Amino acid sequence: MCIACSPFGSALAAAASRRAVMDGMGRLAMGAGAVGFGSLLRCAEAQTPPNPSGAADAIWSGGPILTMNDAAPSAEAVAVRGGRILAVGTRAQVEATRGPGTRMMDLANRTMLPGFVDPHGHVVMVGLQAVGANMLAAPDGEGNDIPALVRILREWAQRNAAAARRYNLIFGFGYDDSQLREQRHPTREELDQVSTDVPVLIIHTSSHLAAANSKALEVAGITAATPDPVGGVFRRRDGSREPNGVMEENAMLAVAGPLLGRLDEAAWLSMIRAGSEFYASFGYTTCQEGRAMGPALANLSKAAERGLLAVDVVAYPDILGAADQLGGALQGRAYRSRLRVGGAKISLDGSPQGKTAWLTRPYLVPPAGAAADYRGLQTAPTDATIEAFSRCYERGWQIMAHANGDAAIDLMIAAAREATRRHGPGDRRPVLIHGQTLREDQVDQLRDLGIFPALFPMHTFYWGDWHRDSVLGPERAENISPTGWLMSRGMMFTSHHDAPVARPDSMRVLSATVTRRSRTGDIIGPRHRVPVGTALKAMTLWAAHQHFEEASKGSIEVGKLADFVVLSDNPMTVDPETLATLKVTETIKEGASVFRA
Repeated sequence: MCIACSPFGSALAAAASRRAVMDGMGRLAMGAGAVGFGSLLRCAEAQTPPNPSGAADAIWSGGPILTMNDAAPSAEAVAVRGGRILAVGTRAQVEATRGPGTRMMDLANRTMLPGFVDPHGHVVMVGLQAVGANMLAAPDGEGNDIPALVRILREWAQRNAAAARRYNLIFGFGYDDSQLREQRHPTREELDQVSTDVPVLIIHTSSHLAAANSKALEVAGITAATPDPVGGVFRRRDGSREPNGVMEENAMLAVAGPLLGRLDEAAWLSMIRAGSEFYASFGYTTCQEGRAMGPALANLSKAAERGLLAVDVVAYPDILGAADQLGGALQGRAYRSRLRVGGAKISLDGSPQGKTAWLTRPYLVPPAGAAADYRGLQTAPTDATIEAFSRCYERGWQIMAHANGDAAIDLMIAAAREATRRHGPGDRRPVLIHGQTLREDQVDQLRDLGIFPALFPMHTFYWGDWHRDSVLGPERAENISPTGWLMSRGMMFTSHHDAPVARPDSMRVLSATVTRRSRTGDIIGPRHRVPVGTALKAMTLWAAHQHFEEASKGSIEVGKLADFVVLSDNPMTVDPETLATLKVTETIKEGASVFRA
């Protein structure tokens, strides 16, 4: 279960409602009353009067243009009118659309591509991550050991004293036991070093676990007598039933909920705006709220109505926890002020790096306190999963299933098969999210059932070594996110970041999909490395197809939306080992710049 969909994020976002904060990773969290750079650009360019007689509003040229259109894979220029692509081709062909008011935009040898389409992420939680204490390990932060986590939390509490008092909470996001020097989670006693009077809660980088201090457990009413919830675990002190502060899956939500306190509209809008602008800074022109619950969708709607969304947002409410949010006016293929509900989400297990993914074979090294045959957690009941798929198939709703472990993928396959039996075949594009331990025998079943694989090769960089040495062992680690098996069958797939599990760093996604190099430089599964052109399609045209938007997004073709990203260099010609160093220099949404470096 991902806490991105819980009401947790809203309270802390309010801490930024009166200010703008740029943290060490370059995140911009804008206050609800402030006007961000991207918003200013949108307002200014939206007021540019259109050209008469069908002339272009703007023409881009002066650098490589990679179209992702196999019929014409490159171009010298592209013209835009009214937010859509008017012409693509040679400079002479495109400049024939020039009028007296056409803006001529020089790429200055930079490379233009279609805007990136997010196959899976959590835009609301990205905004929350921007305002909490940065617990990430290198290269994205300084959370490399437990003393560093304590120091970072203390410093955050000092800088945000008013917010900590208002919400009675000290909060951090992104600690990673696999990267900590101690190779374990921090305990309640260690977090008590931050404060014994104020609750302290830090979220694991997977969003599937958390750690809390003694005060947080006390406020939530968690004691030795508290049983583990269904689909969750309170880890205990050795030889005792006393919670040690570490919580898995649904147990985490049992503590997070009581800590949220007072929420207000400004908090949500600040967080949503910050999240969408952070996505835009990495070249995404479409992003996702991959598991909307609680008031998230209502506040996304308010943000959309007020013009706060820098990019398009596709939301997927949780079909078990937020079923009342499905089937409303926002549901469908059409955006309303850059927002739509694309379908439903269901989560079937946890995360492999957190050792809560549901496997058919035991973990190489089980988590603390678990038996040798421990295989992770099933987080959605089997019968409920089958009925959820059947309901979506019957109503024509797309359903996305979070399934990291191969046992969870087996359940998804069974549910899709039963729903097809009940309601017949059709182009429903159910999406397998993550599919980290997808087995080769399952790949053919995905193809036969029309299940679209949205995989997570970015894990090979961040957690490839951890998967090999502790989570899965060498054999299974080599085949995490097995894109090679999909390519050998001619199947489309997408590659995502699951932000805020990782930053929505498009170039890191591209690099990991192509090279599969871990933090230590090892190649995790060379058979699954992807050519650069294919990896780019997985981030553009195929991602648009996943969302049923291939007719309007994902490639630079006449009639499609003028959604572009401009990179510092050409990813098709640079050394693949340097892909992660490329920079997004501009993001253009429907012809208007929403981010400039």
